[in-house]
Amino acid sequence: MRATKANDPAAGSCLEILLTYSGVHALSWHRTAAFLNKIKLKLLARSVSQLAKFFTGIEIHPAAKIEAGVFIDHGAGVVIGETATVGSGTVIYQGATLGGTGKQKGKRHPDVGRNCLISAGAKVLGNVKIGDGAKIGAGAVVLTDVPPNATAVGVPARIIHKIDLCGDSQVLIKGEK
Repeated sequence: MRATKANDPAAGSCLEILLTYSGVHALSWHRTAAFLNKIKLKLLARSVSQLAKFFTGIEIHPAAKIEAGVFIDHGAGVVIGETATVGSGTVIYQGATLGGTGKQKGKRHPDVGRNCLISAGAKVLGNVKIGDGAKIGAGAVVLTDVPPNATAVGVPARIIHKIDLCGDSQVLIKGEK
């Protein structure tokens, strides 16, 4: 509820959020599915996650690790894969995917840090790390790590802005690193 109120200026009362926000519903169902997955009731966990997908349009694998305080806004089409992790304070918009790139085993989905922004239609694919405070632009396809406090846009995504540890901002020109 706090994450919704903090990130959505249109959010009304707690009752309105509880009754009408699909992202809140999906994350609530995910907590149940994750618990069932943890106690080795994997088929039941997958069934709960698929039921949540049917009602919300948001698909979160029961084994995905999502910290408290994540906000999914207008969540239709959001997909979060099995080995993905999402840090607190992160905002995910409609159509975003935290997915894999093939049929490999083991860790194959992204790790998204805290206080990140994953914009509409962004695809973050593979075992990549998105640093704390990073922003992924709408429609970007991220296939490599994004450093903390950086902004990545495009297909394939490239870093266009980053803030170093001293707080100095740098706008990067095409081709620079």
